[in-house]
Amino acid sequence: MLKKTNAWLWIPSLYFASGLPYHAITSISDIMYKDMGISNTSIALYTSILLIPWTIKPLWSPFVEMIGTRRQWTLCSQLLLVFCFAAVAFAIPTGSFVALTLAAFMIGAFVSSTHDIALDGFYILALPQEKQSFFSGIRNTFYRIATVFSSGILVMLAGWVATKSGSNSLAWSITFVITAIIMATLFLYHKKAMPKAENDISRKVNGIKEVFGNFGDIIKSYFKKPGIVPALLFLLLFRFPEAQLGKIGKLFLMDTPEAGGLFLDKGEIGYINGVIGIIGLIAGGIAGGICISRKGLKYWLWPMVMAISLPDAVYVYMSMTLPDSLTVIGSCIFIEQLGYGFGFTAYTLYMIYFAQGKYPTAHFAISTAFMSLGMMLPGMISGKIQEWLGYENFFIWVMACTAVTFLVSAFIKVDPKFGTK
Repeated sequence: MLKKTNAWLWIPSLYFASGLPYHAITSISDIMYKDMGISNTSIALYTSILLIPWTIKPLWSPFVEMIGTRRQWTLCSQLLLVFCFAAVAFAIPTGSFVALTLAAFMIGAFVSSTHDIALDGFYILALPQEKQSFFSGIRNTFYRIATVFSSGILVMLAGWVATKSGSNSLAWSITFVITAIIMATLFLYHKKAMPKAENDISRKVNGIKEVFGNFGDIIKSYFKKPGIVPALLFLLLFRFPEAQLGKIGKLFLMDTPEAGGLFLDKGEIGYINGVIGIIGLIAGGIAGGICISRKGLKYWLWPMVMAISLPDAVYVYMSMTLPDSLTVIGSCIFIEQLGYGFGFTAYTLYMIYFAQGKYPTAHFAISTAFMSLGMMLPGMISGKIQEWLGYENFFIWVMACTAVTFLVSAFIKVDPKFGTK
């Protein structure tokens, strides 16, 4: 547990620092490559491959679990990400920008996934269960604020610079320089503000053999947990519709009417995601955490399943009507993000619930790896599906996929008291 300190001083900024690199690598890259003329099929494939480090991160989670403290790993990762984003910025103007930026993004992905292992472990070790429940909505909100900041504010910045300079390449280079500066600022702040947890200690191990011996024990104990099969199906498939929608939704907003898109410019996309979307996320995420802290995860599971699934229908509406009003489009994005912020709280709390036991940090990392795999595989083929079906039929397909979310949620078991004060 922490010595007496205000968790509001470090949880919001730390989870913003967690979300910013993840979504800069996997979300801003979508918009950047689309802006630079890359096809939907290639974009979905390339940027989904960047999820591999988050999918295989349990392979090195034992080192984070047993070598050094979670605080040390968190700070070192933030510093390394500064250099990764600087490398992306300098690679964009080159003739081989696709290969070089993908390489820099991939290195950043490995560093960012390590940061997530350390930070999630610190969160579990530092807070009592009732505070974990309360702050789950807060941490999700600021993680998603980082998402919206990436695909909203930073995209608006890129659009403004491109308009002033006439160069998309220069615009994206400046955007990633600023991303690196933000990460550097967060690192310096957290070096001072991030507290020390009394039980965040480095375990004593006798060489590499013991580390991997413990790794085997971590894996075995995870897969021997009660209810492992329904848990894995839940982790892999709960966001099956979102895995596809998340990749294609932004491209739909950018594409031409002839291709079935809304043809918004970067400034309009940034406004919708960075202003309208953030309001919905804040309301949904905070409400989700507060609700679960009062009546528990089990009580709120089905309302949250509906909240994360049904609002996806706004994309069907937009693809059918092709609205040109920013008010209408913004309202649709608000509804979808409100539901997502509320519903995703259940997913996060379930991962914390399932990670309880001897190795909470490593077991949580394994769960998030399955979460990433569940996002990566559908995302890789989503571009091909969209180009085959067209936007309207693709979003109808996504709505049909929400049946999978309902199905896998029906089989998980949760202690009715988990998450309550």
